[in-house]
Amino acid sequence: MALRLLYFVFVRLVGWLVLLGRSSAVKDVELLVLRHEVAVLRRTHGRPRLDWADRAVLTALVRRLPNWLRDHRLVTPGTVLRWHRRLVAKKWTYPNRTGRRPVDGTVVALIERMARENAGWGYRRIQGELLKLGHRVAASTVRRVRRRLRIPPSPTRDTDTSWQRFLRAQAVSMLACDFFHVDCAVTLKRVYVFFVIEVGTRYVHILGTTTNPDGLWTTQQARNFLMRLDDRASDFRFLVRDRAGQFAASFDAVLADAGIDVVKIPPRCPRANCYAERFVGTVRRELTDRLLVINEHHLKSVLNRYLSQYNHCRPHRARHHTPPRSDHPIPEPGCKSIRRRPVLGGLINGYEPAAA
Repeated sequence: MALRLLYFVFVRLVGWLVLLGRSSAVKDVELLVLRHEVAVLRRTHGRPRLDWADRAVLTALVRRLPNWLRDHRLVTPGTVLRWHRRLVAKKWTYPNRTGRRPVDGTVVALIERMARENAGWGYRRIQGELLKLGHRVAASTVRRVRRRLRIPPSPTRDTDTSWQRFLRAQAVSMLACDFFHVDCAVTLKRVYVFFVIEVGTRYVHILGTTTNPDGLWTTQQARNFLMRLDDRASDFRFLVRDRAGQFAASFDAVLADAGIDVVKIPPRCPRANCYAERFVGTVRRELTDRLLVINEHHLKSVLNRYLSQYNHCRPHRARHHTPPRSDHPIPEPGCKSIRRRPVLGGLINGYEPAAA
């Protein structure tokens, strides 16, 4: 114990003698280094993290210290040399490097969209679709982008069809029809309106209005509807209807001759014909419950104007807030001049960009 104490006193005395022999400039540099190291340690938690200002200060001050003092600093000589190599590497790094060009962000977005929307498409199929859109991309690039986005290969993605995709594919080839009635304000007659809705696009056709919807009248409206569709009649395979007496056997026969199968909903189950029932609720809330209809002629005029707004201007949630068949392209964002377009005397309002 006594020898250890004597050794400690001897080391301290030697250290004091060394300090007496050092110049004041070296002492000032050491104090600056120590103060900066303390500031760095106070600023961080855990392992000290140096920014570029700290590295520049320490590098400049360490050069002024003696060799035997440099070994006990916060940074080692190897660290200082590594900082120097980084600075040199940054100076001689050219901005235009040779090699493979990065893939454009638009192409990456298209690859992701096509891969997610088409489960059976492989990278070569996506490459062909991009080439058709004017983007020349190698198949290996498509595969590399797909892996980076963590999208499984087509055999893994195309294991089964989801209910959402299955129902949407079926809806494109489906029609739904129904009646709704309006009581005239003056004559108090009940006028029946016969309509057909295209389930895939939500486009509505008003086939006719009558006070006596019997089987012969309904069959004739079906013939007129097929003549109106013309070549598009082959796009539809099914028509959903209820079991009302207006739909005679001749009505089903006319549609069957055009290749459209009639599907009858169960008795007292209006929800089975939900698309047609939804339109009936919409036209009542937006039109017939808010307007006095004088006669059948007035009802036809009102329905024609409402249907034009419904099919070409009204946004539909089922179609991502777009009309079934829009007459105008979607304007650019940031349009400041907006014009209100009243329909039926302001009962319904539409908005569109004003002409410059």
